[in-house]
Order: sequence, then C-alpha cells, then structure tokens
Amino acid sequence: MVKEAVRIRGSAHGTLTQDVMENMRRRIASRALLPGARLPSIRQTAAALKVSKATVVEAYDRLVANGEIVARKGSGFYVSARAAPLQLSPRQSAKREIDPFWVSRLSLEPAPGTLMPGCGWLPKDWMPQKALTRALRKMAREEGDALAEYGSPMGEAALRQRLAARFADNGVTAAPDQILLTGSGTQAIDLVCRLLIEPGDCVLLDDPCYFNFQTLLKAHRVRIVRAPYLDDGPDMDIFEATLRREKPRLYITNSALHNPTGAPLSPVKAHRVLKAAEEAGMVIVEDDIFADFETAPAPRLAAFDGFESVVQIGSFSKTLSAGIRCGYIAARADWIERLVDLKIATSFGSDAFSQKLVLSLLEDGSYRKHLDHVRLRLAQKMRDTELKLRPIGITPAYSPSGGMFLWCRLPEGFDAGEIARQAMTHDIVLAPGQVFSCADDAGRYMRFNVSRCDDERIHAFLANTLR
Repeated sequence: MVKEAVRIRGSAHGTLTQDVMENMRRRIASRALLPGARLPSIRQTAAALKVSKATVVEAYDRLVANGEIVARKGSGFYVSARAAPLQLSPRQSAKREIDPFWVSRLSLEPAPGTLMPGCGWLPKDWMPQKALTRALRKMAREEGDALAEYGSPMGEAALRQRLAARFADNGVTAAPDQILLTGSGTQAIDLVCRLLIEPGDCVLLDDPCYFNFQTLLKAHRVRIVRAPYLDDGPDMDIFEATLRREKPRLYITNSALHNPTGAPLSPVKAHRVLKAAEEAGMVIVEDDIFADFETAPAPRLAAFDGFESVVQIGSFSKTLSAGIRCGYIAARADWIERLVDLKIATSFGSDAFSQKLVLSLLEDGSYRKHLDHVRLRLAQKMRDTELKLRPIGITPAYSPSGGMFLWCRLPEGFDAGEIARQAMTHDIVLAPGQVFSCADDAGRYMRFNVSRCDDERIHAFLANTLR
C-alpha cells in the first residue's frame, strides 16, 4: 500500500478524490476486490493512501452514485454485484507513462503550457479556422433543421454522395447507400465491433498499432493477437501463421500512412493479406483516417476487395477539426443496414450540424486548399524534426512520404517509457513505444508528431536526458 500512497500524492492531473476512485477501480478491475467484497473502511483507506477521511468519503459517495459500489448502512461499502454490459479490462501496466488511457487523458486535458509532441492530431492553428467561421456564418443565415432536429440515421445524403466520389480517387467503389456517417472514427470502429464480434472472439492487430484500437477492443472483451508491421505491411509469415493458429474474426489496420510508423501497405502485401483473410474467413477493418495527408495514394484493401470482406472507416477529426464530430463507415449494403440499427440503438440520430459543416467546406473548395497547404507544411516539419532529432541520437525507423508521425529509435540503453515519465515532470507529453506495441524492443521506440515539435524545450529536454 506504500507504493499506492506515493503514486496518489504525486498526481498532477486530477484531484485526490479522483485518484482514490481510480485506486479502487484498479483493485476491482484486477479482481483484488471481487463483486460483493467489502471495501477497506474509510479510515483504513485514508491512512493507506495518506489522504483525508473527507476525501475518501467523497470518493466512495461518487462510486456509489455511479453504481460501482454499494453502501450498506452500519456495515460499510461493497463492490457492486452487477457487471457492466461493456467493461474495460485491467490496464496492461500501472505505469502511467505507458498507459494508453493516461496518455490520451494528458493529451485531451493538458495543463496550461503543456507541450504535446506525443499527441495524434494537428495544432489548432493548423486548422482552417477562417473557412470554418465562414461556413458557420453561412449555416446560421440559412434556414434548416441542423440545429433543431435529429439527423438522419444514415447521415446527410449529399455528404455521402460527396464521399463516394472521393473514394473513387483512391480506386474504391462505394455507392452512397454503402456509406454510414458516424460521430467519429472511434464510433465507427465501435459499431463495426458490435456488429461482427462477441466477447471472447480473437482480433488481430499490427504491432505496433494505434493504441486506441487496443483500448477499444479491451472494452469489447476480446482476445488480441498481433503480427509485426514492417516498412511495407505486416510480416506475412507471422501474419499467415497467426491466422491458421488463432483464427481471428477481425483484422484492424491502416493501409495509408500507418499509425504509428507512417509506412504504406505495398500492393504485393495487400494482395497477400486479402488472400490470407479470404482463406481464414476473416473480416478486415481498414482505418483510412490519414488518407488525406498522403502525397501519393497507397493501395486500398477495400479497392481490391470491393467490400466483400473489408470495411473502411475514417473521419475528418485529424484533417479539419477535432471538435467537428464526423466520421464514416463504408461497407457492404446489407451490413450498413444492420449498422444503422446499431447506431440508432446506441446514439439515435446523426450530428446533422457537423455533417452539413463538413459538406460546406468540401463543396466550396476550402477543404482542398487547406489540405494542399497542410501537406506542404507537414513535409517541411518532417525534415526539420528529423534534422533536430538525429544529432541527439534519435533516428527514424522509417521515413514516411507524408503524414505527421515519425516513428523513431532511441539510442541503445535508453527506455522510452522512462523518458516519457521524466518528460511529464517537465510538462511534456511523449508517446513511448510501449503504448503502441508489446514487442520486447518497444522501449527503444517513440512516436513524434512533427507538427508539434517546434518548441526548443522539447529538444533540450531530450538532449539532456539522452546525454
């Protein structure tokens, strides 16, 4: 209990009440406290965590209000006997610097002045704010239902038609009735998982991969297996052997500008992946969220497959605005029908306002001009960041042709997780390799967002730490 007390006193990003709640949640999730078990008394918890009794009382009261524990008069507090229908698995590590949830929280709720070279989106001043303002004013002048009514469950018809035309630029043929608009790329994957997998199923991921794939799948209580991702796609020998041995139901990947490596899928690998998936009866979820950052289009699995066993998802969060919640699913028409039902069940209508706003920017050419500028700017930042990192011994494992990420190798003997922990004390959020990968050498790697690496404090910290 001493280690827990040290950890809770060192928290800089939440109240003590929240930390007490998280402490109890971890114990429940790890099954140190089983359903129906009595929690330590308020006095015991306050003493163990070195907080006041009032803090523990407030924490327990909030947990009761959430239904996570129950209060029994004269007896104490007990773990709720009911299980949530969707429940996160215990976290992989108690080390916050390599905990995907904690890295996300730091990035989404940064303290003032925090530098975030480890986050996964562009700075706000890179977004087309003037074009967004013009579009908002235009929408305010026009009569319509976007502010007052639920949107169509399928989503704005004109935007789905526009997306179908954009897919064709990458060789993907999709009719508007094969496209379902969602609130985000994450919601898109969640709906696909609700449709196609059950708790206990096996899902294949790249190693390394986008860390929120892992956290979302843990919420669906599936078994995750992995295949190494190389500079042209997955290691096919391991990929095919894993399919034969584990029989995964889904494979979730990026074909264009893989996250975190930035590597594209080669045509040869694309065909081998599809053939292996067909033989195994496995569905592929192709996350195309970084497609618009490409300078040269990579092969799309959906283009080769024709949506027989491939589902493509994406959103405008990375390219247009993280505050505009608009994503999509492109899939077989019969699957889209079932996904519409799931969407109604879980979120009812659509965000018509965001969808009309995106449509306006696509129609007036603002989005295209914005992306042309962003791609040029990212290319320059990619060169600048690499030039700054190399002299201190941090070298790219792969030099991507576009996008915002550099997947880098640290000097021998240094651990990315430990560096990320030290960076927290300097108000710098890094993305260590352990967040993306479970490979033995993951601690040698770190992902850098080149659009957020200008500040010299980042490079000074890294240079001093790696001396």
